[in-house]
Amino acid sequence: MSETTLRQSFRASTWLLMALAAVPVAGWAQNQPARPTPPSMPVADAPLTEAELQLAEGVYVGTKRCELGRSVQIQPAADAPGHFHVMLGPQSYRMRPVQTSTGAIRLEDRAQGAVWLQLANKSMLMSQRSGRRLADDCANDAQRAAAETHRLNPGPGLFDVARTTTQP
Repeated sequence: MSETTLRQSFRASTWLLMALAAVPVAGWAQNQPARPTPPSMPVADAPLTEAELQLAEGVYVGTKRCELGRSVQIQPAADAPGHFHVMLGPQSYRMRPVQTSTGAIRLEDRAQGAVWLQLANKSMLMSQRSGRRLADDCANDAQRAAAETHRLNPGPGLFDVARTTTQP
């Protein structure tokens, strides 16, 4: 086959696959589970579960110094237990705790698309809408002490762990 014939054959098969992909499969939509209906009240005002209230107890409140001379303030919301006001300069977010599988503490303001992520050694404020960090390397004294401890006593490296598990 010539190169031109191969190209034409490839183009034809590509168009055929695209056309087949656009054809709905009979009965497929009927077997799909129903989509959940949106909650009747805004997520920020929905009551917190016991697990979310427990997460809220671990949130560090107060002022945290961040990189580039910024600072973030976190205060509990007086009108809603477990909710927090997170402020970066003139911007303010009303956040609620969200469970994670990693053990990190996560607060979200879904209305504004903001996320506060608190780790043992630092915290960060992110914008889900713009996909960037608004404030990074924010920490209080306890987080800075944890970061210093980890710096002085780092855990094993990835290759160190691999060597110890494969040796008899």
